[in-house]
Amino acid sequence: MPALTHQSLSLLFTLISPPVPLQGVHYLVENHLLEWRAESVAEFLYKEEGLNKTAIGNFLGEWEEMHLQILKAFVGLHEFSDLNLVQALRQFLWSFRLPGEAQKIDRMMEAFATRYCDCNPGVFQSTDTCYILSFAIIMLNTSLHNPNVKDKPSLQRFVSMNRGINNGEDLSIELLTKLYASIRSEPFKIPEDDGNDLTLTFFNPDREGWLLKMGGRVKTWKRRWFILTDSCLYYFEYTTDKDPIGIIPLEDLCVRELQDSSKPYCLELYNPKGQKIKACKTENKGRVVQGKHQSYKLSAASEEERDNWIGAIR
Repeated sequence: MPALTHQSLSLLFTLISPPVPLQGVHYLVENHLLEWRAESVAEFLYKEEGLNKTAIGNFLGEWEEMHLQILKAFVGLHEFSDLNLVQALRQFLWSFRLPGEAQKIDRMMEAFATRYCDCNPGVFQSTDTCYILSFAIIMLNTSLHNPNVKDKPSLQRFVSMNRGINNGEDLSIELLTKLYASIRSEPFKIPEDDGNDLTLTFFNPDREGWLLKMGGRVKTWKRRWFILTDSCLYYFEYTTDKDPIGIIPLEDLCVRELQDSSKPYCLELYNPKGQKIKACKTENKGRVVQGKHQSYKLSAASEEERDNWIGAIR
């Protein structure tokens, strides 16, 4: 049997899995195309392009012990550090489509809450707080953006609904206000299994993932979703955004490791001739302007991630 590419594996899973994703995974395992380990299956579901998001959600929601281990490993592949709860939920709920069964949703949200608290120690007094607030945010999203709901909840009602959920104490008004404003300004985007996902239509990426980026004018680190394709680096605020907030053409640029006292695992994009990099970004009002970078400093989550980005860019 000829070796299958990642693309053909994805297509095979997609064709086999709906509406029985378990059968699709077992087919790949039985034919030695996928290893039946929690980490291997989770990585396949998380990283492969073109998989049916509904099938992924149904598969992750099963209650058998192996599925619970796969769910834990799948959630562990998400990096929620320094994200507020709405930002983390946006990322999480884009990686699959929530199943319709309450018990499956419950298991998945428990796994999410545990992972978020692990990534952000001290934000909540317990994972139960994170779990309850996550459901409250999902309900708020439905109430604010479902046209059939006429009585839209106010900020005051949202605050009142969540009194005492932090081990008997109230969460800060500032936190709840920020979460409410984020959902009110932008509803959750639900992945559709119609072949129109961003990664399939707008890009055919060579590499994608989260990196920290040093600002050009204001020297602060901000977390951005980067996509490398067609000799350009595109970066976004969220994985669900359709339009990038910045584009870096890689022509005439070099990349190298960089030692930085403020962040580990850094890399730098620079013009070997010392010229300003010809890149562009979108301002708050939507106007496209030229970037102000002599070089781009980026920070990865690990040494391996940094080296993989450097190799892909080169």
